Amino acid sequence: MTAAQRNCVRLSGPEGARPMVFAHGFGCDQSMWRFVAPDFEVDHRVVVFDHVGSGNSDLSAYDPERYGSLAGYAADVVELCRELGLSDVVFVGHSVSAMIGVLALAQAPDVFWSLVMIGPNPRYVDDDGYTGGFSRADIASLLDSLDSNHLGWSTTMAPVIMGNPDRPELTEELTNSFCRTDPAIARQFARVTFLSDNRADLPRVAVPTLVLQCSSDVIAPDVVGAYVHEQVPGSVLTRLRATGHCPHLSAPEETTAAIRAFLG
Repeated sequence: MTAAQRNCVRLSGPEGARPMVFAHGFGCDQSMWRFVAPDFEVDHRVVVFDHVGSGNSDLSAYDPERYGSLAGYAADVVELCRELGLSDVVFVGHSVSAMIGVLALAQAPDVFWSLVMIGPNPRYVDDDGYTGGFSRADIASLLDSLDSNHLGWSTTMAPVIMGNPDRPELTEELTNSFCRTDPAIARQFARVTFLSDNRADLPRVAVPTLVLQCSSDVIAPDVVGAYVHEQVPGSVLTRLRATGHCPHLSAPEETTAAIRAFLG
């Protein structure tokens, strides 16, 4: 099995153009980029894929040990980039994939040209002198709920994450995406995501970096975006008018324009 087959890679845009790799967040898949990625096909080699355990990835490739930390997902990104012969990559990561991008860069700095982090959160649990947005009790309750009732958790959390109550179709799409994920894989990926701590990795990022911060984002509050910006040397922080945690779905034009401005 090739990495491209394992991760259900889809390629578009002119061969030889600078690559853009789009990585989805927890409980999602590559279809979440359908309103943003096509805009870049005119002048970039666009790569979309599914993390193992998500979307149309090969579920037989799921290894609880390999994917027991975000480093395993980062290794997949590096592997598929090398397999496809990509270099000078613009890596666009949503939510947990923002940190996967940071780790992939650390593993293979020769592969990446820049990072775009949409709604990044390097540590979700509050710590001394640090606000991640959740108490330890919050995260414990969230994980317990996911363990006991995957479908109920999906129905409850999707509207909170999407954050656009006036657009129920977006919440429905996210709910359905969560529900399609294998419950056992979702439980482990949730633990890996919400218990991760990648704060120490941020100062080592040495490529141009854009931090996109949404308004009223429960998963990655404004204070977290500011923290990421402060910790990543020379990074650009752009605050979007878009609300919630998924601006590539709720406000694709604004998201695309912000990325374009950064790349331009």
